[in-house]
Amino acid sequence: MKNNNDYTLEILRSNRKTLSITVTPAASVLVRAPFYMPEAKIHSFLTEKAGWIQKQLDKARAALKEQESLSPISMDEIRHLAEQALQYIPPRVNYFARLAGIEYGRITIRNQTSRWGSCSARGNLNFNCLLMLAPPDVIDYVIVHELCHRIEMNHSPRFWQEVGKILPDYKTQQKWLNEHGRILIARMRAAFRQNEK
Repeated sequence: MKNNNDYTLEILRSNRKTLSITVTPAASVLVRAPFYMPEAKIHSFLTEKAGWIQKQLDKARAALKEQESLSPISMDEIRHLAEQALQYIPPRVNYFARLAGIEYGRITIRNQTSRWGSCSARGNLNFNCLLMLAPPDVIDYVIVHELCHRIEMNHSPRFWQEVGKILPDYKTQQKWLNEHGRILIARMRAAFRQNEK
């Protein structure tokens, strides 16, 4: 719903005890609230957090504007990236797997719009061809991340300890993906949308 603060507000009620606010990538505000919390208390909380909300909305709107101006990756470029990834990624997987003593299954390169990589219960690894547009140390981080799921199939502190054993500065690469990855993904989505027309 629209409100007086010039943003779309959605209130989700559930069997929870606290209030939380999320600013979505679509530049709307999502409030999670307990079932029986009065509307007045929710709106008072929104007023209290108005400065933070505005800052996050400004970031989300700037990101949306940036994404709208991006040119889509061509389907030919996607195919080329996939071919590059098939040549580049498997040897790096093998290198880090041997370094850490980790076994894995099949490696697949995909054109994904939501994930950089994944690891199945059987140890098969999938990687996004868009990784070829990222710096080499970021590609290594995603590879190590997925390999470490062979030890811990979660994102628990133990999982991150395993990642840190191989890449002590992994948070630097994680930050790069958080800051730049969405732009690469947006270009891929734009390519698929254009291809559907």
